[in-house]
Amino acid sequence: MEIFHLSGALSALIYAGLGITVFFLVLTIIEVVTKYSVNTKITQEGNVALAIVLGAIILSLGMIISAAIR
Repeated sequence: MEIFHLSGALSALIYAGLGITVFFLVLTIIEVVTKYSVNTKITQEGNVALAIVLGAIILSLGMIISAAIR
């Protein structure tokens, strides 16, 4: 049975918090840089292409954060 290491759990929480912060920062930058509201375009106008691009950005950012943690 493995012993629970507090330092490992603490570092995982720190990296998770940092990853979530970077994630929301990038989404905010995307919203500010574009001349239209990304949220409105996807939810109200049903722009599927924009939703796919945003999903790709989210997945890419997740892969970068995951690689940084390892």
